[in-house]
Amino acid sequence: MNELVGVIKRRRSIRRFEDRSIPEEIVREILDCARLAPTANNVQLWLFGAVTDSELREQISELADYGKFIKDCPVCFAVFVDSTTKYFLEDGCAATENILLACTAYGIGSCWVAGHKKGYAEPVRKLLNVPEPYTLVSLVAAGYSEQKPSPKKKTLEEVTFFNTYY
Repeated sequence: MNELVGVIKRRRSIRRFEDRSIPEEIVREILDCARLAPTANNVQLWLFGAVTDSELREQISELADYGKFIKDCPVCFAVFVDSTTKYFLEDGCAATENILLACTAYGIGSCWVAGHKKGYAEPVRKLLNVPEPYTLVSLVAAGYSEQKPSPKKKTLEEVTFFNTYY
């Protein structure tokens, strides 16, 4: 199997993490993978944060409705994109997926926590001192996994079609 395809097939959402830090060089590699994501017209109007401070992660977890586990991960990646650009959401989602896949490739568990259109997007932006017009697209909790989830996935036949749908 192709190495990248293997990473994609192994990736799962992880919400419980070991009490172990991620080496800074790996955090930087993951951030580098984020910046290499495609952007519409190659605008690259984004900012990527790696929140390693436990107090900041605790504050983010208190703000995020479905991200309470952020307080327990060693790194929370934050993806911000200039919201005045036409395809900011698509650009931010592409970068987020690169973060998720890079984490998996390094044996690090991760979970995408929504940001865009959430009530906590603006408070998180202010907490992290990110300037306007950048808006939070996503948060990614990351750390070495305490769990090995294997959720049931639909079969290829259940979710695909060729040329036209029936």
